[in-house]
Amino acid sequence: MKAAWLPHHLRGSLRCSRPTRAFIAKPLKQRILLNASTKTFSTSSTSSAGIAAPEIKFPGSESRGGEGDYGDTIFYARLVPESPSYFTSQPTFTDDLLSLQTILRKYAALPVVKPGDAPRVAWQPLMTYRQAAGEAVKSAKYQKIIAILQRLNQIHHSVMPRAVKQALEKFKRDINPFVNAARPIKVDQFGRALGAGRRKTSTARAWVVEGTGEVLVNGKTLADTFGRIHDRESAVWALKATERLDKYNVWALVQGGGTTGQAEALTLAVAKALLAHEPALKPALRRGEPDTMHTYLNTLFNSSEGKKVLLLTHFLAGCITRDPRKVERKKPGHRKARKMPAWVKR
Repeated sequence: MKAAWLPHHLRGSLRCSRPTRAFIAKPLKQRILLNASTKTFSTSSTSSAGIAAPEIKFPGSESRGGEGDYGDTIFYARLVPESPSYFTSQPTFTDDLLSLQTILRKYAALPVVKPGDAPRVAWQPLMTYRQAAGEAVKSAKYQKIIAILQRLNQIHHSVMPRAVKQALEKFKRDINPFVNAARPIKVDQFGRALGAGRRKTSTARAWVVEGTGEVLVNGKTLADTFGRIHDRESAVWALKATERLDKYNVWALVQGGGTTGQAEALTLAVAKALLAHEPALKPALRRGEPDTMHTYLNTLFNSSEGKKVLLLTHFLAGCITRDPRKVERKKPGHRKARKMPAWVKR
């Protein structure tokens, strides 16, 4: 038996006693290993101070006298999680949802404004919330939080409690995109206005200046750049819809994507630059040339079938609206974006 394993009051007697059997000298290698093994264990509190956790100081332990001498007092203690949702799969999300539901039940009777009159707020996206919570929250679950936040946001600002404001601030984005205003396009000292447009993966920049109707795209004419007639008309559709083909010159740079994407990106770029010269053309570029729907319908019903299609296209110009449609990505296990291989039973 080693002395380090005995209580303190028995170690002195063990040092004075002699072994009953003859002492057999051990080799040097075994003695080194034995000394090394006995040094690893120690009952000293100083050596384990940097490893073990500090002692738990219960209330009133110093008044009983002695360092850590609790006497015969028995303490019943257990570790309690800080959150009641600790043992759920997503404790942070559960706590946030329960706290918002509690606030909503408490202030549900407060006066609210109409849904259209409530201030527009940009909430944190799902990926940002996942990173902050450290949990893989599904989109359907996060929509429950967004629905409660939108309901709390409808409370009238004059009677909105402080707890509701703090809850809303927690889930707001740092930058509100609804406050940002687009920078107006200005005409420079040379009479040029620069407009930018995008479509699919294509990007276009167009400089529009007063002239005689010349159009250059990447240093080439419109016919050399676009082989299809439809693409040529799309490139200058903003000028054609407002009957300004022979009043402005266009010099454009396009890149990325195909010919159709480049032509439709050029449509938006030319329309933006044209608005810098004539801001009053915005209704015409958005809806078309007719001033009112009544005039348009009368002209439409009194015309032939061929003119109906032309007037419909002329009315719905749509030159200043960004087209967000893109090619849907291919999925694994599919032939294309949606197409799947033929199912075979055997």
